[in-house]
Amino acid sequence: MSGKKILMICGDFGEDYEIMVPFQALMAVGHKVDAVCPDKVAGDTIATAVHDFEGDQTYTEKRGHNFTLNATFSDMNLLDYDALLLPGGRAPEYLRLNDDVIEAVRHFFETGKPVAAICHGAQILAAAGVLEGLNCSAYPACAPEVTAAGGKYADIAIDKARTDGNLVTAPAWPAHPAWLAQFLDLLGTRISHA
Repeated sequence: MSGKKILMICGDFGEDYEIMVPFQALMAVGHKVDAVCPDKVAGDTIATAVHDFEGDQTYTEKRGHNFTLNATFSDMNLLDYDALLLPGGRAPEYLRLNDDVIEAVRHFFETGKPVAAICHGAQILAAAGVLEGLNCSAYPACAPEVTAAGGKYADIAIDKARTDGNLVTAPAWPAHPAWLAQFLDLLGTRISHA
């Protein structure tokens, strides 16, 4: 089996782990991941943020890394991609205002291709109007947006993930093992331990 081509839409102050970990993990098992951001080109960087759970009423935020984009948003041809990945962090709150981002998300749902969203990535799904009747996990603060968009908020543990049809979602980066495993399953990826 040859690797799949995955579109990852990210932006400034997206969550560092939710960008870096899936980007590297998916490539490590043979997939190609194109990381794009509206109004930026391949070779540009985005600033990331590290969100942590330190006993406060919400997560804390610290400056993360500069992440280098490897593809150009305006050059993407949605028909070339097998799947979509939406990281969380603060980027989704402005990415959802971009008509081309919304069109891209709708394409993956209309064509039934796998979609993985984590944390605040659900804000983009809600804005795209693709959650009607679907179980969707997200960071708990996004639950009202999921339900307002017609989705069923999946209130699961922070280290769990939920798959409903072609959509796999999770509350935050502690769910990476479960979220990525379920996404790999949707992609048809088989890993053997010989």
